[in-house]
Amino acid sequence: MVQVPTHQIPGVYHRRIGDIVVTALSDGYLDGSCEVLRNIAPEEAERRLAAAFRPGRRTAVNCFAIHSAGRLALIETGSGNYLLPTAGKLKQNLAAAGLDPAAIEAVMLTHMHPDHSAGLSDPATGARNFPNAELIVHENEPKHWHDDAAMERAAERARKLYFQCAREQVAPYLDRMRTFSGATEVFPGVTTVPLHGHTPGHTGYLISSGGQSLLIWGDIVHVPDIQVEHPEVAIEFDTDMPAAIATRRRALDMAAADRLLIAGMHVHFPGFAHILRRGDGYALLQEPWDQAF
Repeated sequence: MVQVPTHQIPGVYHRRIGDIVVTALSDGYLDGSCEVLRNIAPEEAERRLAAAFRPGRRTAVNCFAIHSAGRLALIETGSGNYLLPTAGKLKQNLAAAGLDPAAIEAVMLTHMHPDHSAGLSDPATGARNFPNAELIVHENEPKHWHDDAAMERAAERARKLYFQCAREQVAPYLDRMRTFSGATEVFPGVTTVPLHGHTPGHTGYLISSGGQSLLIWGDIVHVPDIQVEHPEVAIEFDTDMPAAIATRRRALDMAAADRLLIAGMHVHFPGFAHILRRGDGYALLQEPWDQAF
């Protein structure tokens, strides 16, 4: 009898950018309500998602390993055990890709929300999940999430999931944290791109090698099937909603004008795409799977 498959293949995909290899690693996905979207009625958001054959607001969670100059870095650490059981899969996909967490020299965060930083360490033991890695993050991020006054002003859920989680996760790395501001090369061929708004230090990473480029843009969109065409649609999780909207428009315009390959933490896995101008908005064209690599 033929054995019926019982699980999906590993969430691993490689993309070459010049001499640099970027490996997309799935942390899984998060399902949620459209009630968290702003500047669009929930029922209209649900209608648009249904029209795009999407199962509601399903948010991909992607991380990216960077192989450059004989060294290994990781952008984002996924959700760890903080969120839904459909996420937190980074560890098993690192293993599937043959990547040893102890070999990762640097962990770069776009920002310190739990679906990006909660995989840094084990909250039960305080052990670092990447024992030899330097933590690299914009200076505004630890400053904001360690601000007691900002934490006090936040809603209870945000205090727990954002402020408390960020503090717990970075604590084991405080003696090996490197912060930056502005555009800075933080790893060979990897330069930071300020994209503030979603959080005070939200940052993209531009990968450049051999005349090719890739912008890993973090959380420019959470719901690509809506926000690319309608960049005015925001989400409850934005720290500064007007700034997040303005940054999204700027990033979309730059990607379209420069024909820049992008990758997003919440673009459907493996997350590589191009942006086109279309009417008053934009369109996202996911890059076809390249078996040849």
